[in-house]
Amino acid sequence: MRELRTPSNRALLERLWIEEPALRDLLETCTSREEAREHVLSYLEDLDSALRNGAFDLDRIEQTTALTWIGALKDMLSPENEALASFSTIDLLWRAARGDVDDMSEDFVEEFAHIFKAIEGQSGLGRGWLHADDENQDFESLPASGRRAARARSHVLDGMADSFWSKVNAHSSGLSEPAIRSRIASQDRILAYLGGTHRDWACADWQAAHVLKGERGARVLQDLVPLASGELAAVRLAVQYKIPWGITPYYLSLFDFDSSDRTLDGQVRSQVIPPLHTVRAMIEHRADRGRAFDFMRERDTSPIDRITRRYPTVAIFKVCDTCPQVCAYCQRNWEIADAMELDHIPSRADLEPALRWFEAHRGVIDVLLTGGDPLLLKDDLLGYLVERFSEMEHIRHVRIGTRIPVVMPMRVTGALAEVLGSAIVPGRRAVSVVTHVESAYEITPDLAAAIDRLRRRGIGVYNQQVFTLETSRRFQITATRIALKQAGIDPYYTFYTKGKDEHRDYLVPIARMLQERKEEARLLPGIFRTDEPVFNVPGLGKTHLRAQQDRELIGIRADGRRVYLFHPWEKGIRPVAPWPYVDVSIYDYLRRIESLGENPEDYESIWYYL
Repeated sequence: MRELRTPSNRALLERLWIEEPALRDLLETCTSREEAREHVLSYLEDLDSALRNGAFDLDRIEQTTALTWIGALKDMLSPENEALASFSTIDLLWRAARGDVDDMSEDFVEEFAHIFKAIEGQSGLGRGWLHADDENQDFESLPASGRRAARARSHVLDGMADSFWSKVNAHSSGLSEPAIRSRIASQDRILAYLGGTHRDWACADWQAAHVLKGERGARVLQDLVPLASGELAAVRLAVQYKIPWGITPYYLSLFDFDSSDRTLDGQVRSQVIPPLHTVRAMIEHRADRGRAFDFMRERDTSPIDRITRRYPTVAIFKVCDTCPQVCAYCQRNWEIADAMELDHIPSRADLEPALRWFEAHRGVIDVLLTGGDPLLLKDDLLGYLVERFSEMEHIRHVRIGTRIPVVMPMRVTGALAEVLGSAIVPGRRAVSVVTHVESAYEITPDLAAAIDRLRRRGIGVYNQQVFTLETSRRFQITATRIALKQAGIDPYYTFYTKGKDEHRDYLVPIARMLQERKEEARLLPGIFRTDEPVFNVPGLGKTHLRAQQDRELIGIRADGRRVYLFHPWEKGIRPVAPWPYVDVSIYDYLRRIESLGENPEDYESIWYYL
């Protein structure tokens, strides 16, 4: 891939048509948009037919890729899809062929330059990108059969494994000896600053009482950890306008106390130090957070207070609206009061209407306790909830959605595990904990010990990975999956980050998520990659990204952003209208990932995932 820079209009035009000069010549002769559409569709039909009749000497992967993108381009040029996307792709191409690029970005040009490469059989997907150090090692040159062939194949796989591990090991694990030693030293520094003891450190109540928030928390953060200028400005602005943020002392110990460059702790910092854009958006909408930030339209799927229901057999029970710390990209940032707001932890009476609702709705078999963080409730109140659900014969599964094992693992005591496990009846009801581990660097011996306490009581533990800019680096999530399994956690979902404007600094293209599944996760054993990639459609729910029939690429805007039409999860079950989504620009993503120290060439195949 070439150096990422801003070219002239002339260079843009040259780049756009370098793979398809014949298509440019064809478009130049057209006198109207509709004539251009007709000629391009005819051109693509001829190319499709030639490919299917073996007119080109292509390997099967290149041929399939070419046919896929011919079909995708034809779909984008249909009048119906242009109406759904609210712009005309053919108009952009027609004007570009005539030299009009005033409103056209380099991002758009890069998209179509790669589409044209694909339809000409030049994507490079057939060659792959992960190779052993010895480039002469490939499967095609191996003996055909027998023990000699098996040994030669194993030798090639050794080379691939060496390359795989060199990339995985570039992402530090919190279970490594250097990380453990560093964090012990950081704990000592935090305790000295806060006037605590090691006994205090192991106490969840002490951790909760010393959560960094507000002006005092900002001062502690600034005194203990080197901060980049943007980080400091964001925290100060959040404090000034009372925007929720918070960090537990334990989670603070996962920071790099020696540098602000985010080389080691980028994933950790990005969880709790909000970008300036996020803070400014929260300030702008302080008075109407529920309207502005409710991306999933929970207000439209909430039959009574504390209950959200999008599916026939599962419902969400939001037991509180506070957390020990605030995730900067939280889906429910419109509901979260602040970190450790004790006034927002409910009483039994507060929860009674929702419990009666579950008693009355016998079609629901799975309840998800969430919030906020439900493990902020005291053991006796959690025990009461578990007891009530145990009395409901139709409830087959109780889920607890919590990030406490990651941010305050000392809260997960043997006593808590006993309380949660008391609802388990083998053959009748199970209990699971679902958490959000974002990186291998968050997985520590303390977290692993907390998970062990839960599993010993028969509680399954699963992880929902949020796919953000920081976690989208090559092999970042692969390293996380390995560390999760070491800690006894099963991967469950990989979530595309909610496409909310205030979260734009976290968003990545859908294509990167698909690329990660095929080119990185696939190198792991199946039991390490049990997570499903999903996209949450507002007001409807999860749509699986792995299934291409659940979405359509219907256009590419002048700014290079793909427009998808998502089919709802109910497809094939009941009639529900699809939902359009404008994705993140791939070229912009590559610029941002480069700013984090990544090489965009390592991501080149991203263009061909749709």
